[in-house]
Amino acid sequence: MKKTKQKQAKTADYDGAFLLKLTLYVILGSLWLKVSHSGSSLHLPIPIGLLIGLFFSMHEHFKVDRKIEYAVLLVAALFGYIAPFGLYINL
Repeated sequence: MKKTKQKQAKTADYDGAFLLKLTLYVILGSLWLKVSHSGSSLHLPIPIGLLIGLFFSMHEHFKVDRKIEYAVLLVAALFGYIAPFGLYINL
């Protein structure tokens, strides 16, 4: 009976850590650096959050569901590209 309670508590801790990790990947993946020149209409979007998120997921200690992490990063990057938030630099 004691082992069952310990196993349930360990699963609950793992679920919370996984949810926190996915939340961090969504926030990180949606960050873009958008550079534009003030005299022209040229815009250069750089997916800085996607690059950092891919680096973190490749060098992560707990390699559980890397495919899910990549999918979350990619969807968040696409949403961050469309949404009007991020870092804007006008040169």
